[in-house]
Order: sequence, then C-alpha cells, then structure tokens
Amino acid sequence: MTNTEHQSRAPLKVFLVDDHQLFRAGVRHEITGTGEAEVVGEAGDVATATERICQSAPDVVLLDVHMPDGGGPQVVRQVLERQPGTRFLALSVSDAAEDVIESIRAGARGYVTKTISTPELLDALRLVAEGDAVFSPRLAGFVLDAFAGLPEPAAVHFDPELDQLTGREREVLRLIARGYAYKEIARELYISVKTVESHVSAVLRKLQLSNRHQLTRWAMERRLVPPTP
Repeated sequence: MTNTEHQSRAPLKVFLVDDHQLFRAGVRHEITGTGEAEVVGEAGDVATATERICQSAPDVVLLDVHMPDGGGPQVVRQVLERQPGTRFLALSVSDAAEDVIESIRAGARGYVTKTISTPELLDALRLVAEGDAVFSPRLAGFVLDAFAGLPEPAAVHFDPELDQLTGREREVLRLIARGYAYKEIARELYISVKTVESHVSAVLRKLQLSNRHQLTRWAMERRLVPPTP
C-alpha cells in the first residue's frame, strides 16, 4: 500500500485491554506513532474493560487473553452480549491451542502472539475491523481442527493438574519449558525476576515437581510446548 493510501484512510479506533500498564503504553506508542491508529480507551481488568468498550465504540478491541476474573474471553462474551457488532483481536504471549480456541469460541475474530511486528499488528487490526479473521500462521491449524470437529488439542484444558494453575502460571510454565531464563521470562511478560521465581515455585508446588527439567517434561507430555527435535 502506498503512503498516499495510508494517509487517505481514517485512523483506526482501537481499544486496549491488558492488565499490564507498561505493555499497554508500549502498544499505544507503537500503533499511534504511525498515524494509522488512535487509542480511544484502555483498561486493565474485565469489569472496567466491558464498561469502557461499550461507551467508546471502537473499530476493534485488542486484548490480552490471561487476566484476572476470566481474562480476555470473558471481556469478549460480556461485551458481545451488549454490543454484538464489536470486533476483537486477541494478543497474547501464549500460543497454546486451548487459549486460541477459547478466545475464538468466545467471539474474537483473530488471535496473534506478542512476537508480532508493529506493521503486522496494524494490518491484523485493520483486517479484523473490516470483518476478516486473522491468526498467526501456526495457530490457524488449531482453529481449523476445532471447528471441523476433529480431535482438539484443547482437551488439555480439562487436565485437573493444569486447571489448578492460574493463567500467569501457565504462561511462565510454557516459557520455562521452552528453555527461557528467568530474566527472559521477566522481559517477555513485563514482570520482575522475583515475580517469575514466585510463579515457578507455585507451579512446582502445585504439580508436586522438583525442578525445571521435570516441568519441561511435564509440559511436553501434555503438548503444551512443541517436542524437542
């Protein structure tokens, strides 16, 4: 698309939902700096998000999946009950099948991971606002399998051991299983190293495991991370 075409379009009205203020600030800076989007509101919890989205009538809502009180899917469900035409794009550090499928079943039009570039994110926002569905490439298969009635990787969601973990603990577990160091996890999730350590201790205690090697094996057995080649 040419610069002239970019300039001729009205800025996309985006509402941000994420429980980390620093992350919201970063996204806001990135997408508004291009002139292609404006942030018309933001929130860090389900109740506030639901109310403010209904008041601001954005073109598209960009929201995180894991937050307290039901997370992104709960925001989607509550808003769609009141304003069925609202469009949502999920943006998460998680690429787990159960998170993708839960978000789409709630009513989101797309799901991308936080490794996405700014131009790609703007394109995804624009497409969702126009009524298209958008997924990061490796996530599309999860959605196709789920809605074709094929066996779902999301069956992991009903694992009683996994269900006792909070959304944040699952994120930390998956990153630990992928070999991330504590400092890398802290940067990825916008939390402190001390908080990462607390989450890891909680996961080990709940799963009755002793170290990160056992965590990795546990996660791979449940297909929460790709197997090592």
